[in-house]
Amino acid sequence: MVQNHEIEKRPRGRPQVRCDEDTRSVIIEAANKQFHENGYAAASIAAIAQEAGVSTKTLYRLFPTKADLFSEMVSERTGRFLLALDPDTLATAELRQGLERMLTAYGMLTLSQDTITVSRLVIGECDRFPEIANSFYEKAIVRTNTSMESWLRRQVEHGLIKLEDPHAACGMLRGMMIMEPQRAAILRQLPPPNIEEIAARARMCADIFLKGCAA
Repeated sequence: MVQNHEIEKRPRGRPQVRCDEDTRSVIIEAANKQFHENGYAAASIAAIAQEAGVSTKTLYRLFPTKADLFSEMVSERTGRFLLALDPDTLATAELRQGLERMLTAYGMLTLSQDTITVSRLVIGECDRFPEIANSFYEKAIVRTNTSMESWLRRQVEHGLIKLEDPHAACGMLRGMMIMEPQRAAILRQLPPPNIEEIAARARMCADIFLKGCAA
């Protein structure tokens, strides 16, 4: 009992300092909210810092420019897609199963409301801020294409499919999976598809693709 009483009387002291990695994550989420609500140009660094509960000095230490913050936000979202494509899991999956898994993960990334909103932002503001278009292209489009193309090349090497140009084929596959629903959502003609619709589209695309490049 004496020991417990001593613990209760112990001064609290200063709260534990958050590590930079956690702070970066909180800032990125705050930036995501600001970019979605206000666009890139009008997004305020001070407002982002306040939303994240950090000083502007801390924010600038971790992200020297707003462009760096936007780039990291896009990269973080793409990283979730890459994590979903665990190489070990895909390596043991049957061809069609692996393809459907990859297309579904890609659809979940690109056809989410979050990505649709960022896509509108990039299209609307890229003339004034070409750096955000560059970031989106390199961090999102190129990275996802590289990952998906690598998987296709492995299937070619294993003799499971036949492709003369895996790079071009990957672009066609990605377009078949997302172009129409993404365009309709960006133009506010239809809502983004739900999980069931994305999975159904992935199955259809896998069927068309595999029939077109069967070894």
